[in-house]
Amino acid sequence: MYKERKVSLKTNIPEVFVTLVVITFLSFNNYSCRSVFNSTQRKKEGTNPSATVKKDTVPATPSSFIAPGRDSTGTLSDSLSLLNDTVPGIRGDTLGKQATDTLDIKVSKDSLDAPVTYAALDSMVLDVPTKRIILYNEASTVYTDVDIKAYKIELDQQRKLVIATYGLDTAGKMTGQPVFVQKDTKMQMDSVVYNIETKKGITSSTYTNQGEIFVYGEKIKKISETDFYAKRGRFTTCNLDTPHFSFQTNKMKLVNKKFAITGPVHPEFEGVPIPVYLPFGFFPMSQGRHSGLLPPQFATNEQFGIGLEGLGYYKVLSDNLDVTFTTDIYSYGGYALNLLPTYRKRYRYAGQLALAFQNTRTLSNAGLKEFETARTFNISWAHTVDGKARPGTSFSANVRAGSTQFNRYVANNPIINFENQLSSSITYTKNWDNKYNISVGANHNQNNNTRLVSLNLPSVTFNVSNFYPLQPKELVGEPKWYEKLGVGLTSTVIGQSSFFDSLASVRQIVDTFEWGATHNIPITLALPQLGPLQIAPGVSYQERWYSKSTELSWNKGSKKLDTAVNKGFYTARDMSFSLSVSTAIFGIYNFGKKSSVKAIRHVIRPTASLNYKPDFSSQDYYDVQLEEDSLGRRGSFSRYQNSIGGAFGRGVFGGVSFGLDNNLEMKARAKSDTAAESDRKIKLLDGFGINGSYNLLADSFKLSTLNLYARSTLFDKVNITATALLDPYKVDSRGFSTKQYAWSGGKFSPGRITSGNIGISTSFQSKKKDESKKSASELQEEDDMPVTMDQQQNELDYIRNNPAEFTDFNIPWSLNVSYSLNFSRQNTPDYRGFETVISSNLSLNGDFNLTPKWKTGMNTYYDFRGSGIQSLTMFLSREMHCWQMSINVTPIGPYKTFSISINPKSALLRDLKINRRRSFNENL
Repeated sequence: MYKERKVSLKTNIPEVFVTLVVITFLSFNNYSCRSVFNSTQRKKEGTNPSATVKKDTVPATPSSFIAPGRDSTGTLSDSLSLLNDTVPGIRGDTLGKQATDTLDIKVSKDSLDAPVTYAALDSMVLDVPTKRIILYNEASTVYTDVDIKAYKIELDQQRKLVIATYGLDTAGKMTGQPVFVQKDTKMQMDSVVYNIETKKGITSSTYTNQGEIFVYGEKIKKISETDFYAKRGRFTTCNLDTPHFSFQTNKMKLVNKKFAITGPVHPEFEGVPIPVYLPFGFFPMSQGRHSGLLPPQFATNEQFGIGLEGLGYYKVLSDNLDVTFTTDIYSYGGYALNLLPTYRKRYRYAGQLALAFQNTRTLSNAGLKEFETARTFNISWAHTVDGKARPGTSFSANVRAGSTQFNRYVANNPIINFENQLSSSITYTKNWDNKYNISVGANHNQNNNTRLVSLNLPSVTFNVSNFYPLQPKELVGEPKWYEKLGVGLTSTVIGQSSFFDSLASVRQIVDTFEWGATHNIPITLALPQLGPLQIAPGVSYQERWYSKSTELSWNKGSKKLDTAVNKGFYTARDMSFSLSVSTAIFGIYNFGKKSSVKAIRHVIRPTASLNYKPDFSSQDYYDVQLEEDSLGRRGSFSRYQNSIGGAFGRGVFGGVSFGLDNNLEMKARAKSDTAAESDRKIKLLDGFGINGSYNLLADSFKLSTLNLYARSTLFDKVNITATALLDPYKVDSRGFSTKQYAWSGGKFSPGRITSGNIGISTSFQSKKKDESKKSASELQEEDDMPVTMDQQQNELDYIRNNPAEFTDFNIPWSLNVSYSLNFSRQNTPDYRGFETVISSNLSLNGDFNLTPKWKTGMNTYYDFRGSGIQSLTMFLSREMHCWQMSINVTPIGPYKTFSISINPKSALLRDLKINRRRSFNENL
């Protein structure tokens, strides 16, 4: 076998080379010489590899020259060596490099402007009279930015042509199909004829792809670097040689990476033409953004009627700005308009604004009139600033505001229909060398049920990081203990206004405006560790400013509580002292050598804190009668409990706060003693413990309620969390706590649990069929463009409502289970007692492959308190290579839907689909 050989030559060099070869060969008895270097062929013929020249009866004129053969040693020899000493003063081995500079040779008029580099694995034939070079087997030719690879390549110097074709193997199968590459254009064909001077060419049976589109042309003519004409072509997003579907046309023009224009075009499925013709076709092939129409989606709704959703236009205004306009139109007369501008400036900022208006006309369920009408709007804005644009500062916005009834009238979206909360935030932060920072923001909350709107404007927070006043500026050696005394500051000022959207006005905002401020000064001291104990003293001072106070009074006439609000400037303060101690205790229990369990480790982390808080707030509390009866039950309230910042706790506290956290782990013994297999650590309980406090200075209720918690991950699969609140006191006949402990009176009881919750969740799935294949979420590219919360929520809702379109056939089955239980003891509305409220629910989500191409699944939610299935969604999906069929059914729930859709997988043709959708909303 002979190694691949690459030769670079210019057009004038072969002419000189041919002349010298002719002169030299004529001096050798007028014989025609042929050099053959295909050793494989020679061995088959039984010839001597060293016979590089053999005589022939062909006339004396040299007819052809086949590139260098082997010398007597069996190695490759350079044909230029035949010219040694023929031309005095020129060495044969340097002729190819120095001929242009050494000899005074005029450049031919038909010479090229760049060298042609060619190579072949098998053989190379040089035809001197016709100036042709023929390459065989894995041949390649490179000229400027054009790279051609094929089984056979012919270089015709006289006509400036490169001709490439395929070959046939011993089984008669095609091998070495020509591949044409020029910059970012790549084509595969049966044959190609390319003119390296005019840079034009023609190909046959050509395949190429532009982005997601695969293009085929029976004949394609290249007239420039970017323009092509094709005869009998097709477009498709299916990557098979015989695609499942395509658009057929007899003539078309392609502009590379931009678009394609065709004559009459029609679709074809599985080789069967569909008699639906369009007079012309336009296929965008450009990557990135480009303007165009947005096709609608057909939908039906019993309340809205038949509709077209998503009809609109996308316009690219500049590199930094584009706008999307869509509309939804329904047969009952309703419509919706959506405007979505998007802006971006690289390395500076990016954002998106969404404006929506609804003119709703739906069937009335009341029966008094045929239709109900409403006009609603919604505004969303998302904005982010690149952190590198202005180091130390940041600005972000995420705004959602609008009519409280807007979500109710969004068609075909049950998730949004039942979303009752809207929130917004705008924040600006500034940092000064991590010593000081300020945050200025505005927040908005809106309840769609009560129609109450709350604005927090402004919201200012100023922080001073801990500084150490006793520490010298230039620290030498270890700091002394008192030098670690740190002081900090956190100040917050909030303005707030609340009103109902039906009464929204500037006057209403001003009348309901209130403000509050909170100042917190923590003083800490980090003492050196004392053996296994870590001791940390601390002092905290807080002050709050209020703009109003609230007082409740019992109205004997109406027998209810009246509320009086007083505006002004009020202050309250609080101070606390603490000394905390913490440590960790480790315990290990080892099992025998024959046990599969090697050891169990128990870690106990106790904490205790001695706290003292003087009573600075007793003057802010008052007692008021709560009910009209012989007992005359009274309650204690603070004048600032409904003010911004809240009220401080009442009374003196001098006691101990305590906590006990535990961790339990097991080490399982390895099945073998090899180094490849080690012992496994298994977490039995990630944490469980108790927290509480004991007030030494209180005259009653010294022991606080106790917080119990536990969390664990069993077998690295089942997540369990549990919390509970334990009341250590007895209760009276109405459920109110008394001063007696639960364990007093001779009968032991730890107390009663007043509230708690348990959550259990797990997920199982089979192994992937192909581990190297990534899921759709893994393949999704990260996009730093911010989206509004509405847009993000719409995408999540679409996935929930149409799970069949997002199935992963690479995972044969999966199952997700979650269970939640909550209970609590709550005051009755009239404060006359307590009632226990219990709620629990079960969520199931799973799917499995019926066959390698069929998948089914469901998502359900069962409410045990409501004693029934609250929602049930089922789906069926069919994998069809480049297409996908999905069926989604929601038979149970307040929003019932049915949809069937058949569409291509390609995002380019996502709107080319057949869909049928019906829905009904019980709440409209």
